[in-house]
Amino acid sequence: MSEFRKLSGTVWASPQIGVEDVAEAAAAKFALIINNRPDGEAPDQLDGELIAQAARDAGMEYRAIPVGQSGFSEAQVAAMAEALSSTDGKTLAYCRSGTRSTFLWSLAQAQQGKEPDDIVAAAAGAGYDVSPIKAGIDMLAAKSRA
Repeated sequence: MSEFRKLSGTVWASPQIGVEDVAEAAAAKFALIINNRPDGEAPDQLDGELIAQAARDAGMEYRAIPVGQSGFSEAQVAAMAEALSSTDGKTLAYCRSGTRSTFLWSLAQAQQGKEPDDIVAAAAGAGYDVSPIKAGIDMLAAKSRA
């Protein structure tokens, strides 16, 4: 059974998903799946291309924006913002635990000028603590308003 956690009206984060979770996402009318986990990160991890194919077979879009141990780049934040704005439907982003997906969503929201306190509250409501990247959220939000 999946653990899709609602971050906003259109975005959910999740720990690693399987093909059965893709079917559940399709039944729940998700339009886009974003994979934030690099392939080969763990031996028991399902290959991203299997998820991509299952998503396409179910009529959903799929994007891979892998985030590794080195952290988040401006290009990854921009890619996440672009992916999220590419659909009017619901989006499911996943990684190992859902934390990287939530962090990347938070940074993309800040880059688009969303209020940092609202971002933090939304993440907390989904069970994620974004305090380790709060300074980045604040900086991107301030930069978007400049």
